[in-house]
Amino acid sequence: MVQISVRRNRLRRIVEGCLWFGATLQAVTAPVPAPTRPNVLFILADDLGWRDLGCYGSTFHETPNLDRLAARGVRFTQAYAANPLCSPTRASILTGLWPSRIGITAPVCHLPKELTDKRQLSTNVAPSTGLSLTRLTTNYVSLARVFRSAGYRTAHFGKWHLGPEPYSPLQHGFESDWPHWPGPGPAGSYVAPWKFPSALGIHSKPGEHIEDRTAEETIRFLRAHRNEPFFVNYWAFSVHSPYDAKDELVARYRARVDPANPQRNPVYAAMVHSLDEAVGRVLGALEELGLQDRTIIVFFSDNGGVSWPGLRHDRPHRSERFPNDMSAPPTSNLPLRNGKASLYEGGIRVPCIVVWPGVTRPGTVCDEVIQSVDFFPTLLEMTGISAPPGVRFDGISFVPALRGQALSREAIFFHFPHDIPASGQLPAAAVRCGNWKLHRMFGAGPDGEDRFELYNLASDLGEQHDQAAAEPSLVRQLNALLEQFLKESESLVPALTPNRWNAFHDCELHTESGALRVESTGRDPQLRVVFRPALPAGAYVLELDLKTTAPGGVELFWQEQGVEPAYHRDRKRTAPVPSDGARHVIQVPFHSQGPVSSLRLDPAQGAGTVWIYSLRLFNSNERIVRNWIPPKESLP
Repeated sequence: MVQISVRRNRLRRIVEGCLWFGATLQAVTAPVPAPTRPNVLFILADDLGWRDLGCYGSTFHETPNLDRLAARGVRFTQAYAANPLCSPTRASILTGLWPSRIGITAPVCHLPKELTDKRQLSTNVAPSTGLSLTRLTTNYVSLARVFRSAGYRTAHFGKWHLGPEPYSPLQHGFESDWPHWPGPGPAGSYVAPWKFPSALGIHSKPGEHIEDRTAEETIRFLRAHRNEPFFVNYWAFSVHSPYDAKDELVARYRARVDPANPQRNPVYAAMVHSLDEAVGRVLGALEELGLQDRTIIVFFSDNGGVSWPGLRHDRPHRSERFPNDMSAPPTSNLPLRNGKASLYEGGIRVPCIVVWPGVTRPGTVCDEVIQSVDFFPTLLEMTGISAPPGVRFDGISFVPALRGQALSREAIFFHFPHDIPASGQLPAAAVRCGNWKLHRMFGAGPDGEDRFELYNLASDLGEQHDQAAAEPSLVRQLNALLEQFLKESESLVPALTPNRWNAFHDCELHTESGALRVESTGRDPQLRVVFRPALPAGAYVLELDLKTTAPGGVELFWQEQGVEPAYHRDRKRTAPVPSDGARHVIQVPFHSQGPVSSLRLDPAQGAGTVWIYSLRLFNSNERIVRNWIPPKESLP
């Protein structure tokens, strides 16, 4: 039995002095003399999976440049993104803080609504997006600001996705920013012409790949500042969607597809290839400029690869130019479970390579556990720069691991209060302590209580054998750590109130003149109600009096107590509803073989507004089991 103590002081990494003042900048410890100050190049891939590089075991993707980089330094086998999606992990790198402390826990920083304070959020809104802030404010001490104050030239190239002006890289300590674009990436294509706003003044050459250009802009900066210390972000757009690549590379990998290989998507492989080539050009420029032995290089991915099982096998991944090549998921993270947007290992364990000339031993493989919140304190120690007074980090320096020594840490934590149907992820948190990992799914139990899963990663890397029932004491100890983390970081947990409807994924709920107004903002809005206690098995009819401007009709799922997966298509009924804005009364009958623990209502399949004037559940005797509208007090 593993003994775990809850040590408040170790978990308490409250960020005192988070605000950046000019006096703080002046108080940074004097930098190391110029001749000995190493440069820093931070290369961040987007959605690159743990097994996507040759040096990590891929037999389909060709990544010679990144493989050579790994041969020069340390390759980590247990490196974790702090979040299974991009913007939160990016925020954690720049601040050294848990995404849940910052409040950015979903990739929503391109949305027009400006949310910068957790007090603006309500735990009664859609967990898919509604529990996340949408901007990384300049109140935080950023990694770039510290380097710039220490005399480094700073630049950001590629994807940002943490907010537009006044929250762009230029306000977070970077002198240069290309393409100065706050969104996820260029719309439509990675091969020119790219669809950036014309106001940015970005002109492309015919057939030019976005990574070719990003590498070119990075190299231009390196040449201009070769005689000055620099901190440079090359944060690639690849290999995030849109799934698009150079024709000749897609043809090359199409000819190599092996149906027996879990990695067999030629478009994605071509995207990985272009990423590797671009990184190779940047690394080649460092060597040409004589900077290779004076530059610390970090390579990392912001979350795991897209390998969504089951739920998306019937929906081919979108590719405008290569639709016939997208029958397989973009990648496979096996033996890890699941992928991007999941707290299972495939969504958060990522490739990480660090080269520290003169310190790291070439070709080292390190099994120490590190996380994206660790980069800030680690890079400061590597370059001899002290953090400003009063600034504390949630991460630790992993310099000992780079020197071949063991790390001392109690646990790492994850908080993801969002519902992602594509990956099957429910709002949840997780903790890894030693080889044990505990998942806590909020409100996912049969009676609306939290559900736990426990895995020993040393013997069960694929998280296939849940030990929660066999190790109740360990579940309690790990959950105590997790509870303390949630409290200390002021993490927002969705309020899934039993016997009342709650909004999930692409929608918001409002009450309006005795009706329930559902604002559908995407393709898959969902309402859910958890019954406590569960309703008896048998026949039921859900009756709705509604009008809608959203397309697609109504879908109803029911969850049988103890039956997985929840809301499966085998327990689904549909009913057409005209999107004409007129009121209609519809009835959706269903029969549950076991006790009914929850209902999921998808009131539309697209954007629009749905007004629900009456929402009642009848049993087989035509008696009303639940009557949600009215009374008003039953509304969310």
